[in-house]
Amino acid sequence: MNECIFFVAIALTSAAFPHVLLGHKNSVKCVAFSSDGKYIASGSKDEIYIWDAELQDMVGRPLLGHAGRVTSVAFSHDGKRAISGSRDHSIRIWDVETQEMAGNPLLGHTDWIISVAFSPDGKRSISGSRDHSIRIWDVETQEMVGRPLLGHRNEVASVAFSPDGKCAISGSDDGDIRIWDIKVQEMVGGPFRGHTQQVTSVAFSLDGKRVISGSYDRSVRIWDVEMQEMVGRPLLGHEYAVSSVTFSPDGKRAISGSHDHSVRIWDVETQEIVGEPLLGHTDWITSVAFSPDGKRIVSGSDDESIRIWDVEACSLHCE
Repeated sequence: MNECIFFVAIALTSAAFPHVLLGHKNSVKCVAFSSDGKYIASGSKDEIYIWDAELQDMVGRPLLGHAGRVTSVAFSHDGKRAISGSRDHSIRIWDVETQEMAGNPLLGHTDWIISVAFSPDGKRSISGSRDHSIRIWDVETQEMVGRPLLGHRNEVASVAFSPDGKCAISGSDDGDIRIWDIKVQEMVGGPFRGHTQQVTSVAFSLDGKRVISGSYDRSVRIWDVEMQEMVGRPLLGHEYAVSSVTFSPDGKRAISGSHDHSVRIWDVETQEIVGEPLLGHTDWITSVAFSPDGKRIVSGSDDESIRIWDVEACSLHCE
């Protein structure tokens, strides 16, 4: 009995006191893990930081160049590049090693960039904007591929490639979720409708069979891509808007960050919350991500901090 209490105490301590990364002087709007889990990227008012995920120290200097708030960051699969989108209407690609911008800004959107991502092979990138459009870019030539993808009636808040890179998903303030064929540049799935307010975040599961979404309606929803319908019921529990969602690498868990200052872990099969909310942030949570091995969660917040949570410790404490 004493041994059990000892291990629960360790887990509770680790879950209640995550590693905190400090350095940004403004709201942290986006966070991302590199594919090997060694680095974390974070974006704030006009700068991007790269962090050593183990040492919890900033690597090198801030990546500077955007003239407006950085809204979205992501690493390429090989970890050699990072991409960022900004309210300055531009997308920038960075060499992670040299910490210099690779080429020129990608221009074409006429309003804020809200979300960016690399394709799995790193040859394409995707962007969603307040101008209601989605654009596909050739990373090497830095030119737009084809035409803008149109159909959303409001800002495109979140975009992501499917694991095979053949499709992309988008979530919008119009409440819709759409799936696009990258080659023919047409909608091939959706609109998925069910959220009663704007969709803030969307992501594919690693097998590409499911999609997760979060919304201002305080719910998280899971969708079957082939059937194009919601799986089960909405995941409820957050008190305010859900700002960011994603699946764990094995697809068994999902996480959500919210304006209620909490991160929640969900069991995808039972559609129940796993244990208690992860608390510590003192302002809206803007972005959450799983490490590639699924053992850690990173969260960014308007409280100017980044927190790294131990999933195993949280599970021991929570279950």
